[in-house]
Amino acid sequence: MSEIGSNIQTTHNGRFRRLSALITKEFYQIIRDPSSILISIVLPLVLLFLYGFGVSLDLDHLRVGLVLEDTSPDAQSFAKSMVDSRYFDVKLGRDRREFTHDILNGSIRGIVVVPSYFSVFRLLPDTIAPIQVIADGSEPNTANFVQNYTASTWQNWLRQESISNGLTGLPLVTVEPRFWYNEELLSRNFLVPGSLAIIMTLIGTLLTALVVAREWERGTMEAMMATPVTIVELLAGKLIPYFILGMGSMILCVIGAKILYDIPFRGSWIMLGVVTACFLSTALGLGLLISILTRNQFVAAQAAMVAAFLPSYILSGFIFEIASMPLPIRLITYIVPARYFVACLQTLFLVGDIWPLLIANIIPMLLIGTIFFLICALISVKRLD
Repeated sequence: MSEIGSNIQTTHNGRFRRLSALITKEFYQIIRDPSSILISIVLPLVLLFLYGFGVSLDLDHLRVGLVLEDTSPDAQSFAKSMVDSRYFDVKLGRDRREFTHDILNGSIRGIVVVPSYFSVFRLLPDTIAPIQVIADGSEPNTANFVQNYTASTWQNWLRQESISNGLTGLPLVTVEPRFWYNEELLSRNFLVPGSLAIIMTLIGTLLTALVVAREWERGTMEAMMATPVTIVELLAGKLIPYFILGMGSMILCVIGAKILYDIPFRGSWIMLGVVTACFLSTALGLGLLISILTRNQFVAAQAAMVAAFLPSYILSGFIFEIASMPLPIRLITYIVPARYFVACLQTLFLVGDIWPLLIANIIPMLLIGTIFFLICALISVKRLD
């Protein structure tokens, strides 16, 4: 019995030594290979900068033309409220024909017309003074913003006029909206956490997809196949160093998001680490699967973009609402790991540690990652054909 126990101990020690040697060898390769540093450090910061400043759903300072056909005090007061609004960059004129060329070439996005009979209607009881809003329909979202912002500015001006006129016509019931979790209604507060999921998808997939494919191209994989290393040890030796590197990239991205954009973070760092570890394992597993199937760096990079980045960008809820997608597309989103990571990050940043929601998203990520690793283990064999 003692001899059997000694053999088992020797076997375990041998596996540990082989795994340690593989991990050490991989770390040396990371240090010597500048592409790994570029992917894990430089690329995340560049993408974070581009997503943070380049992707926004907030439209401030819309360029509009304001036509004042009426120069009465009421019309001048409304014009001032438009000019003072942070939502508009106003160009004043007396005739709408002055802005025809501007709206044709896109230098303004709409025309707001205060008609010549504005003050006359204002003096009549139980009448509403008309204001015309002409929006550039070539960009429907922007056109809607022009109309909605103008309507909001008009309502605010009416309220101020009612107060200044001794509350005449002021409604007895007013609505005071209150927004939870993103009180400032800044799209950056939920887009930046979502962008971290897209960045980590690309980084995690590229790290393993390119590195293992490079070893096949250089012939070093054949040398490892000739050693007593098992498939499980080989996969673990590849994944663990890049897992640590990916976690470091995530920490760098979170710190960058806090410094550059002052994004609130209301969750715990421990929970963020758990969620990131679950997702990163899935991304690394997908990259490893791509590298095993392709064995070519160029093909692996293209496959990583198609299989990881594009589905994550479009189907994760990062920008496009999943609930507004057709049913067949919504069903496809359930196999996109970034869908669950985006939900977890937005919850941690804006709300906090909401355990039922986080666990409901962690379980699918672990399930998808397990499937990737099982497939890798099944299709990886120690032969050179």
